[in-house]
Amino acid sequence: MNSQEIRSAYLAFFKAQGHTIVESSSLVPDNDPTLLFTNSGMVQFKEAFALKENRGYTRAVSSQRCIRAGGKHNDLDNVGYTARHHTFFEMLGNFSFGDYFKAEAIQFAWDFLTKVL
Repeated sequence: MNSQEIRSAYLAFFKAQGHTIVESSSLVPDNDPTLLFTNSGMVQFKEAFALKENRGYTRAVSSQRCIRAGGKHNDLDNVGYTARHHTFFEMLGNFSFGDYFKAEAIQFAWDFLTKVL
């Protein structure tokens, strides 16, 4: 499978599990002064996790464009020296806003890996 096929399969799997597909947000967050770039899939959902925003759905899935050029998960020193280190990537994520928890998330991941891929 190539990356596009994996992305499509991931989004379709979680949509079938009742998740709303949410488009990737901007690489430059317009409502978060704490970040220069979107560095993870959960950035666009920060207000929902903090219970400051109701999204109208309790399950979401996305393929979020991200840039990491510093911070805790910084691979910047390895970019250009290895074939697997980059500053840009897409993060696949499934999110629950009070609907399911670890046991269900683990089962979803297991089913995707063993039954879809």
